[in-house]
Amino acid sequence: MDLRQLRYFQTIAELGSISAASQQLGIAQPALSLHVRNMEERLGVKLLTREARGVSLTEAGDLLARRSRMLLDEITRLEDDIRNLGSSPTGDVRLGLPGTIGGILSVPLVLAVKEHFSGIRLTIGEAMSGFVLDWLREGRIDIAVLYLPAEDQRFRSDFLLSEELVVIAPNEAVMEEPFEPVHLTSLPLILPSAAHGLRTLLDGWAQQHAITLNAKVELDSYSNIKTLVEQGYGYSILPLHAVAGNAREGRLRVLHFNENELRRNVFLVRDTSRPSSHAGEAIINLTHEIVGELVESGIWAGARQEG
Repeated sequence: MDLRQLRYFQTIAELGSISAASQQLGIAQPALSLHVRNMEERLGVKLLTREARGVSLTEAGDLLARRSRMLLDEITRLEDDIRNLGSSPTGDVRLGLPGTIGGILSVPLVLAVKEHFSGIRLTIGEAMSGFVLDWLREGRIDIAVLYLPAEDQRFRSDFLLSEELVVIAPNEAVMEEPFEPVHLTSLPLILPSAAHGLRTLLDGWAQQHAITLNAKVELDSYSNIKTLVEQGYGYSILPLHAVAGNAREGRLRVLHFNENELRRNVFLVRDTSRPSSHAGEAIINLTHEIVGELVESGIWAGARQEG
């Protein structure tokens, strides 16, 4: 196989249609079909299944599509790095963020990239932390910000910051600070589901304290959790930066634990099995810089960069 064939196949896989790929690539459909047949004969497996409305990938085709995407992306980065060696970094960088961090980091980072690295095309995807890690494993993103260090040996996880987690309560709640963990056992809690990284952390923390978290409602949306707490339906535990604005506006009450009682670490993760591009290194360094500014200014409430 050569790179041309891989690009052809990748386009077919992404569009799910040989005819659509033919139009996009400007190649006659019979010629494109011949390329696929030649690849199948060379590999000794079927790559595509023809269907009424296009094609679908076989297991082998799916594997080839995922690996070829990573290879072609790496070729593009290599070309960009060679062209721009010694000059201001240019090229594409894909960053994955958990939604709660995206809400505070994405805009300052995008503005900083536009100001300092106009040649970098930064794409930011936001999802729950587990999905972001999957994107990194599949090569869909170059850099990830995660709440846990990646266990895969090929990944490097650099500590970025830790953030304070607090209890949020309806305004009429009468409770003293510092808040004691044992008091949670008697409260109706509104928490993220078990699929959410924060819930995993909270369950482990509760187990260490030999307490049970009484989750009456499970929601993965911070905004909906805050709305229910504001309306008096229960209590929750969320990052301080996610609720500080609501507290300032008098919509809910924030209760702090003892110092260092409950914090969540944040890591910047990259795949060391793939060479980092000039542009990628620039985004990594800029992310550390912007995070430092957000912490120092207090915009990232409850965060600190010491481990």
